[in-house]
Amino acid sequence: MTVSAPYDAWSTPERTALREAVTRFTTTEITPFLAGWEDDGEIPRELHKKAAAAGILGIAFPEEVGGQGGDIVDISVVSEAIIEAGGSSGLIAALFTHGIALPHLVSAHRMAPTERTEALVERYVRPTLAGEMIGSLGVTEPSGGSDVANLRTRAARDGDAYVVNGAKTFITSGVRADFVTTAVRTGGDGFGGISLLVVDKGTPGFAVQRPLRKMGWHCSDTAELAFDDVRVPAENLVGEENGGFVLVMQQFVNERLSLAVQAYATAQRALDLAAGYTKERETFGRPLASRQVIRHKLVEMHRATTTARAFTRQVVERAAAASAGADIDQMRLAADAAVAKNDAVAACEFVVNEAVQIFGGAGYMRETEVERHYRDARILGIGGGATEVMNDLVAKILGF
Repeated sequence: MTVSAPYDAWSTPERTALREAVTRFTTTEITPFLAGWEDDGEIPRELHKKAAAAGILGIAFPEEVGGQGGDIVDISVVSEAIIEAGGSSGLIAALFTHGIALPHLVSAHRMAPTERTEALVERYVRPTLAGEMIGSLGVTEPSGGSDVANLRTRAARDGDAYVVNGAKTFITSGVRADFVTTAVRTGGDGFGGISLLVVDKGTPGFAVQRPLRKMGWHCSDTAELAFDDVRVPAENLVGEENGGFVLVMQQFVNERLSLAVQAYATAQRALDLAAGYTKERETFGRPLASRQVIRHKLVEMHRATTTARAFTRQVVERAAAASAGADIDQMRLAADAAVAKNDAVAACEFVVNEAVQIFGGAGYMRETEVERHYRDARILGIGGGATEVMNDLVAKILGF
């Protein structure tokens, strides 16, 4: 019952081949081992190298920086294929953390290439896309999450280095990461005083304070980070000093659309699993699928999934066009990305809840895939900007 791409942009020969390749990779290299990784609390580093060798890890990154090329539609196809083949949004968060750790470095280099930006690409971007390093993004702090403009981690210039003090929390891949693209305050209050620094693991004073235990995304390690007089070379500055907020904001549309794609793909996978179960499971001598109440549940699950996918894909295509230079209203795009995220998350939460209900007691067991999707779905309305923050953003843009 899995729905392949119904739109031409999503079903070109190249993207169909990509979907098939990712599906094969998922069924051979991910799904047989995912339950064990959930228990371990992380995925193995070798998986990054395998994904790179399979030509998957660098999708949507330019070839000139070590990627496989493509755009946001291509990486969305990758996410769909992984989840619909039995992967999970938590697996995507762990394996593709570079999708939020590297774009700022690439963007800064492409906008204003210098020896410094080229050096950052060589030291961090290329090895990460080759699966040899793991990067993460450090923005969220214990004192606040979505309010990026008011972060408190400070970096003071001292000769040829910045001295960083502060803390970050809820950092995806923070335990395994070799480096963290870190948002710091180098100037005054507000968004105008924020910069990005790449901080290497092992730098004196930089510590993974503790790994964090979570409701879901168990295979994706999450950390609390501490910075105590950490000296970071000035050449690790990404872009211009006090220009970090713009770099962070530029990536928010893509991040929110990525979460929206993961949400509707998870909904589709949960629907497929539930629909299959209703044909196998018998109650009172009849299959569940023969019950009208169950069939109506499946229809409502299908409706929610289909409408969320249709709108999100439309916005993804506009984001791809904008990245290619099309004249797209950026503010309206930001609003629609937020709406797509909220809509897809709502659909996902509804569908996974109904899927567990259809599975009954089996759906409450850790051995049942829908149980994992139920747990994993809860973070989608929090990460990348909480649902309430998204609604407030849309209200401001639309003038409500």
